[in-house]
Amino acid sequence: MNRVSILSLFILLMAACINNNKPPQRVPVAEVGKVVLYYDELPKLIQKGINEADSIAIVQNYINKWAKRELLLQKAGQNMSREVMDEIDKQIEETRANLIIYQYQRQMMLEKMDTVITDAEIENYYASNERSFTLNSNILKALFIKLPAETPDINKIRSLARSNDQSDLQQLESICYQFAEKFDDFNEDWVRMDRLSIELPQEIENEENFLRRTTFHEINDSSSVYLISIRDYRLRSTLAPFEYVKDDIKRIIINSRRFEFIQSLENGIYNEGLKENSFKIY
Repeated sequence: MNRVSILSLFILLMAACINNNKPPQRVPVAEVGKVVLYYDELPKLIQKGINEADSIAIVQNYINKWAKRELLLQKAGQNMSREVMDEIDKQIEETRANLIIYQYQRQMMLEKMDTVITDAEIENYYASNERSFTLNSNILKALFIKLPAETPDINKIRSLARSNDQSDLQQLESICYQFAEKFDDFNEDWVRMDRLSIELPQEIENEENFLRRTTFHEINDSSSVYLISIRDYRLRSTLAPFEYVKDDIKRIIINSRRFEFIQSLENGIYNEGLKENSFKIY
């Protein structure tokens, strides 16, 4: 049964307003059956600037929610079969054990596992596992610009976008910051072709032929001009460039190390148990 008194709420509010340097006393604020909710179990609900009536309403709402949940929990516990309750206890114990083991493994990895991966390791893995790095999509390095149709001196922007000269590209960037609706420079990073295609008003039907034949592409609609200057590309089903998969290889190596570390940790503890006769097999 939920027994919340105005006195308890008053004590609660007073405790929140009195010297915060003193540790909170064990003040009961609600009770359901034999389960008691204490003031120090409540989250910090009352904030500065809230009047007393609103504060009481906030606390009362929290207590009511707690009571509903506790009543439901107790009712469920009374009506569950012994078999179901035993299975729940088993699952709880298994979850607890898994959490403890996980936290211990994580702690040991943070303290003792080598996480430094050299470029040489990444390059060796790439060279030894080339078949694992076949592209499943077309990728490219490119410059993408979307301009309003009325942008002044678009011919100059077209010319600058085609250039590979660094000073031209800096000038292009300055102009695009003034006029462009979108300016993405992927000259240094490989990106999937579909990432750019989705920006265009018309679908590129055959990406492979498009990439083979195109270094500069322009599309117009009623409101915008779309420019793509292609610097490099790789087709699907070919070997992925090293830079494109470098981060993936790092993750593969570190995950492999995690697996090996955990295996070594488990085997070490097991062998230690054998040596010290910490367990018996009957």
